[in-house]
Amino acid sequence: MLRQLHLTALRAFEAATRTGSFRSAADDLGLTPSAVSHAIRGLERDLGTVLFEREGRSIRLTPEGETLMRHVERGFGELQLGIGSVAARKPQLLKLHCAPSFAAQWLVPRLARLLTECPGLELRLATGTDYTKFVADEFDADIVYGAPTADYYGNLTKQGVVVMPLGTEVVTPLCAPPLATTIKTPHDLLTHTLIESDNKKVRWPAWFAANGLAAPLPRGPRFDRSFLSLSAAADELGVALESTLLAQREIASGRLVRPLEGRCEDVFYTGHWLVFPRNKRYTRSLVMFLTWLMKGLGLEASLDTLDAMSSDQTVTPVLRPNSPQ
Repeated sequence: MLRQLHLTALRAFEAATRTGSFRSAADDLGLTPSAVSHAIRGLERDLGTVLFEREGRSIRLTPEGETLMRHVERGFGELQLGIGSVAARKPQLLKLHCAPSFAAQWLVPRLARLLTECPGLELRLATGTDYTKFVADEFDADIVYGAPTADYYGNLTKQGVVVMPLGTEVVTPLCAPPLATTIKTPHDLLTHTLIESDNKKVRWPAWFAANGLAAPLPRGPRFDRSFLSLSAAADELGVALESTLLAQREIASGRLVRPLEGRCEDVFYTGHWLVFPRNKRYTRSLVMFLTWLMKGLGLEASLDTLDAMSSDQTVTPVLRPNSPQ
């Protein structure tokens, strides 16, 4: 039976499952909708099973179609990876959209390491607080702040958008060393200038509530980006409530310290997520970046993890023991 199956029929099947219609698959492959439909009917005949339920112009995979889809998708994906790894060793372009503070505070300071450890990777980076919808291949992946809602990506969710949490972050007061000497308990913060980050998911009221106190009325400087709040705190303008993940450089250099470390209840949450179309998970540039990113964040995730998920699930990377956060 395997000898009777044509690669073009499998390619038509893969395109139809990925795009959600025979017409879109035809546009993707440069064929007519009739040719795609004919190829898939031939595949169904050769396999002796129905792969799609057809309702007018809409199609839906049968259970048998779902099973075949996973194997065909992986087969073409592995082929794409293999070709990408040997094709004239040309640069592998990754078009990445990223939340501004994650880009400024975590990614850009590590770009030299990324390009050294991923030879051949070419990164094109754009930042913004909006979430890309992966229209017309403008971006291959997006590092977003705050998990997108289940219906945000519309039809792409059905086709398979992978949403990966990028680990747990610790949100805690941070300030310059001279200010830290006057902060011994959470109550001491009530008399200090508190820097506000307007777009943060965790803000001062939540932190004070976790420590059994009512938050004071906002009276300090306000910023709409975490990297601005961190810079202001390092310049002794007040105390910022920020993620230690984003403040790693400032903490390591001593420009910022945690004045209440071990003496308060900090807030733990998942702030950043990696999102990309499921059908792009075999592109060599994304595989290189994903592997490097997970390692840098102390997480583990593999292609086997992605293949095991259903198209509407969130992938949860595994936290490596004793990994830096």
